[in-house]
Amino acid sequence: MSRYIVQRLATAVVMAILASAVIFLIANFVPGDPVLAQLGDIAASDPATVLRWRAKWGLDRPLWERYGMFLSGLAQGDLGISIATHRPVLDDIKQYAPATIELATVAFVLSLAIGIPLGIAAAVKRDGWVDSLARAISLLGVSAPTFWLAFIMLAVFYGGLEWAPGPGRLDPIAFPPEGPTGFFLIDSLWAGDWETFHDALAHMVLPAIVLAAATVGLITRTTRAAMLDSLQQDYVRVSRAKGMREWTTIMHHALPNALVPVVTLGGLAYANLLAGAVMTETVFAWPGLGRYTFRSAAALDFPAIVGITLVVSITFLLVNLAVDLSYAILDPRVRR
Repeated sequence: MSRYIVQRLATAVVMAILASAVIFLIANFVPGDPVLAQLGDIAASDPATVLRWRAKWGLDRPLWERYGMFLSGLAQGDLGISIATHRPVLDDIKQYAPATIELATVAFVLSLAIGIPLGIAAAVKRDGWVDSLARAISLLGVSAPTFWLAFIMLAVFYGGLEWAPGPGRLDPIAFPPEGPTGFFLIDSLWAGDWETFHDALAHMVLPAIVLAAATVGLITRTTRAAMLDSLQQDYVRVSRAKGMREWTTIMHHALPNALVPVVTLGGLAYANLLAGAVMTETVFAWPGLGRYTFRSAAALDFPAIVGITLVVSITFLLVNLAVDLSYAILDPRVRR
């Protein structure tokens, strides 16, 4: 078991170093000049001003030297200074990350709460109405474009029925709860502010449903396929032959063995929710990493783009590492 963990940790470290090199190179070869994008037309026409700004952001140095500076700063937890906001990139990420993590976590929990039971029911009641419903939900969730679904949800439940609040994390007149995490749901509960908690939860419903739509479809289909395969195994037949209740056979024999592919997909789905919330956050005016990424890309903010991409890459590596380690818990053969 310890050898398995050490191997996975070593692989994750090597992949993180390679990812930093690839991200840095791609960002440097993107067409466009971040300095000219930030300067006005008059300032951009002055060569001395342009040179001074290039020196300020280290863009006048060779590529290898800039990468060395980047790795040196990275080892100290420094992702550089944003060209657009003139703040440390790490501070910007700390400011916007809680909103994205909170939204992605709620969407992921919602995906699991719907996808796994629906997939189990579809496999147990194969070719029945539950199976047909699961297939329809999966197809709709995977096929519907995120921006289209977001606009439809806003138009119907906010503009038409007026059941849901408007975009944003809170009402315009509300104040963010004071707390150490930056997660409005947790901080409002910690402070005992139930009014803010209900406000934050109400604003979370629509974007969480939109963000979870595609993931629900994938988890439902994967759970159904894994359960169908597990229900056909010999140990399930033996369990039924012994006279065990069907519920016990499904939950204690078939489901644990079907969870391995679901865990794999679930880990990657959560990382995708964290990294792929750009459209959802843009439509719902959600002040998270998605909107920050969009603004940084539009402004050609080179340090911010590199920092965000690196954080997303490390997130994927950590999630994959957690998934690999979970295999040892779910499957005894991996531990041995």
